Amino acid sequence: MASNSNRLSPRQKMINLMYIVLTAMLALNVSSDVLDGFTQVHDGLTRTNTNVGLRNGAIYSELQALTEQNPDKGGPWLEKATALRAHTDSLTTLIEALKLEIVREADGKKGDVNNIQSRDDLEAAAVVMLAPGRNRGAELRKQLDAYREHVCALLPDTVKRGNIAEVLSTENILRRGTLAATTWEESRFEQQPVVAAVTLLAKLQNDVLYAEGEALTSLLSQVDAGDVRVNELHALVLPQSRLVIRGGKYSANIVLAAVDTTQRPQVYVGGKPLGNDRGLYEFTAGNPGSYTYEGYLEVPLSDGTTARHPFTSSYTVMEPMATVSATMMNVLYAGIENPISISVPGVAMSEISATMSNGSLTRQGDHWVAKPGTVGQDAVISVTATIDGKPVPVAQTSFRVRKLPDPTPYIAYQNAQGQTEHYKGSKPLAKGALLAAGGLGAAIDDGLLDTPFKVLGFQTIMFDGSGNAMAENSDGANFSQRQKQQFQRLSRGKRFFISRVKAVGPDGITRDLSPMEVIVN
Repeated sequence: MASNSNRLSPRQKMINLMYIVLTAMLALNVSSDVLDGFTQVHDGLTRTNTNVGLRNGAIYSELQALTEQNPDKGGPWLEKATALRAHTDSLTTLIEALKLEIVREADGKKGDVNNIQSRDDLEAAAVVMLAPGRNRGAELRKQLDAYREHVCALLPDTVKRGNIAEVLSTENILRRGTLAATTWEESRFEQQPVVAAVTLLAKLQNDVLYAEGEALTSLLSQVDAGDVRVNELHALVLPQSRLVIRGGKYSANIVLAAVDTTQRPQVYVGGKPLGNDRGLYEFTAGNPGSYTYEGYLEVPLSDGTTARHPFTSSYTVMEPMATVSATMMNVLYAGIENPISISVPGVAMSEISATMSNGSLTRQGDHWVAKPGTVGQDAVISVTATIDGKPVPVAQTSFRVRKLPDPTPYIAYQNAQGQTEHYKGSKPLAKGALLAAGGLGAAIDDGLLDTPFKVLGFQTIMFDGSGNAMAENSDGANFSQRQKQQFQRLSRGKRFFISRVKAVGPDGITRDLSPMEVIVN
C-alpha cells in the first residue's frame, strides 16, 4: 500500500505559498546595489563607445587617404564606407533618442540620461518601447534588421558575417518554462528598470559600432586585395651580426622573399645542404679575419621543375677585446670613488663582469666605481664576457694609483644674494663677510674631482704699526677668539696671511697647504 507521507499539511502549503509571494515581492524591489551596478556598466559602455567610434573614424580616414592617392582604386570602397557611416550614425542617433525618451518618461521633461533619478521605475521602458500607439521597440527592431543586412552584405568572410548576424540578431526568444516565444523588444524592455533599459540600449550601440568597425576594416583590406605584390624572388642572408668574437658563434638566417610556407626552398651553402628547413646557418668562428661564403636556394615550381637563386654574404672574425677607461683621467686616485666605463663590442652589459687588484671594483648599473688601495701600486682591472654561455677573459688594463692633489684653502662666506662662495685670497674681502665666517675650509673644487678635505689647523699672521708679526693659532678648522678680535681691529685695505694650514683628505694623507693672503675691504 502506497504511503501518504509526501502529502503536505494545510499549514505547510500556506507557508510555501507565503514564501512564493515574498520571493515575488523581493524580485519587484530591485536593490540599490544592482541599480548602481547598471549605472557603472552604462558609464563604461559610454566610454567604450566613444573609443570605438574614434577607432572607426581612423579606419575611415585611412580609406580616404588611400582614395586621394589612387581614386580609381579606392573610390568604390570609399563610397560604400561613406554610406555605411551614414547608416550607422542614423541608427546610433535613434538609439540615443530612445534612451532620452525612456528617462524623460520616468523623470519628466528635464530627465538626464547621465543622471537618472527614477532608476528603478519598471514601467517607463515598457510604455515607450511596447505601448500601442508608440511601440518604439518595433521601430528599433526594423531599423536594426536593415542595418544588419547592410553590414553583412559588405563582409565576404562568412565567419565574420555569421558573427555580426548573431550579435545584431532580433529573433523572437523562447524563455524557459514558457510555451510561446516573445518578441525581441518584449524580451528586453518588459518589466525592466529604467537604468537597465538604458544600459541595454548602450550595449546595442556598442554592437552597432563593433559591426561598423568590422565592415570598415573589410572594405579597407579589399582596396589592395587584387594587387600582385611580388614580381621577383630574391635570396636574402640575414646575419645576427657581421662581427664575431673568436670562440663565439656566427648565426644567420638565409631566406627567400615571399616564400610559400607550405613548400620551403632547399638551402645549399658551399654545395652542401643545410640540416634544417628554417634556413638557419651557423658555425663556430675560427681565426680572425674577413670571410665570404656563397650558396643557392632551390625553389620547386608548379610544373615540377626547380628554380635556383644564388646568394653571397660575408662576415668578420675579431679577437676578443674590451674598452676600459677611467671616466675622469687615465689614473686612479686613492681614497675616492673613481668612475669607470667597461664595454665589450657585441656583448650585452649584463654579460660583462670585472674585478680589480689593489682595491675594490663595484658595479652601478652600466657603470663601475673603482676604489684603489695602496698609493704607488698599480691597480689591474680584468674583464670577462659571457659568450655562448661560457665566461671568456677579454682584457686586462693597468692603472697607476696616485694620491689626491693638494686642495686649496678657502674662507666660506655668504654673498649679497645669500649664496655661499669660497674666498681663496689675493683680492678684497668685505670685513663683514670675514667676521661672519666660521673658519677655514679646503677642497679640490676644479669641477673634475670635487673632493672636500678636513682642515686640522692653521695660523693667522698680522703686522702691527711697527711691522712686527703677530701670529695666532686657530681652534682646529675654526677661527679662535683671539683671531676674531684681531679681525675686529682691521681697517680697510689691511691684509694678513693664513699659513701653516694642515688638512687631511679621504685618502688619509695629511698635507701642508700653501699660505693664503687676505685683503680686507
